[in-house]
Amino acid sequence: MTKWIDITQPLTNDMAHWPGDTPFSFAISATKEQTGSANVGKLTTSVHMGTHVDAAYHFDNDGGTIDQLSVDIYIGKAKVIDVSSYDTISASVLESYDLEGVQRLLLHTSLPNNPKSFPKQLPILDPSIAPYLQLKGIFLLGVDMPSVDPVDSKTLDTHHALEKHGVHILENLMLDHVAFGEYELIALPLKIVGADGSPVRAVIRPLKGGDGHE
Repeated sequence: MTKWIDITQPLTNDMAHWPGDTPFSFAISATKEQTGSANVGKLTTSVHMGTHVDAAYHFDNDGGTIDQLSVDIYIGKAKVIDVSSYDTISASVLESYDLEGVQRLLLHTSLPNNPKSFPKQLPILDPSIAPYLQLKGIFLLGVDMPSVDPVDSKTLDTHHALEKHGVHILENLMLDHVAFGEYELIALPLKIVGADGSPVRAVIRPLKGGDGHE
């Protein structure tokens, strides 16, 4: 049986967080000795920590919240492609890849997977990718970066362009250990009513031979 590959950032108390956002913290709030029956943990976190999905409400007050999104978006066939040789990923870049029949696209960029350090700069995802992805029938875009927009962006042009063209966003994937190709993807968000996003446990399983590892 082909094994699932975990492409999720581990949630740890020393992981990097978006500047100004709520850091992740896990602690045991009550021990088995204290309760007499069980250890009980508690979380404090932004919903955008680690591997996560954005709901439109994250950047649009009129956008949908995470509990309103279909789980079908985040389960199914996906393709991982290597765009690590490009500083800017545009529609013309994506045109050089075979994306026929792809509905979920995961981009391996030049940004190394390092959850302990928040990057000062990210590879650029040009908003022009949004209409192209829609044209190809792609409705989920996953990236191995904390955002589809630059760290200092206030307009979030690529977020808005993707939403306008029906493309959902999955961020902070761990793809350095993954071979490029076709997979089955599961990356389910929590059903947090009214939330602008959610952490996910993202896993992939190769569809065409190989074990999926580099």
